[in-house]
Amino acid sequence: MTSGLLTDILTPSTPLLGDPKAPVLLVEFSDFTCGYCGRFYRETLPPLKSTYLKPGKVRFAYRDYPRDEKGWGLVAAHAARCAGEQGKFWEMHDKLFDQHANLGTGVIMKLAKSVQLNIPAFEACMDSQKHTEAILADRDKAKRLGFPGTPGFLLVRTDGKRFSEVSRVSGALPLARFSIEIDRLLKKH
Repeated sequence: MTSGLLTDILTPSTPLLGDPKAPVLLVEFSDFTCGYCGRFYRETLPPLKSTYLKPGKVRFAYRDYPRDEKGWGLVAAHAARCAGEQGKFWEMHDKLFDQHANLGTGVIMKLAKSVQLNIPAFEACMDSQKHTEAILADRDKAKRLGFPGTPGFLLVRTDGKRFSEVSRVSGALPLARFSIEIDRLLKKH
């Protein structure tokens, strides 16, 4: 994957943070129940946001990679997408990672209430399982990209529509490791 359209990397429903004109796109493939993914969320994502997203240098995308076809990773991914239907993906994303070791039906419903979702609509979305196919397609994409587990990241140099270079990073690495790749891509911009 050396160059192509961003639609090769993102889907229309991919949640995004940051400036659409940012020259670098960071795509995370993650599981809400993964301890290493939780570490990235707690330790690396906050300084990444302040150092690169806030100044408009990087845009961040979240793709699902539940490790199992059943279980709480898939349920949590579905909950985030159902919250996203109400414009609250990122709020639910944060709450799910804050509770990643304690997820269950009761916890997920408390989180839905805490982000002030329309609960009947959220429950209907969860019962429908309508996002399962797309979630598993994200996971399949991650596997095709060579990520054997979570978290996995693509760092993409882009003009907003096309990409010209992609590098891969695996694991819950510190900001310094991401900075090396991001800064390298920014210099080419």
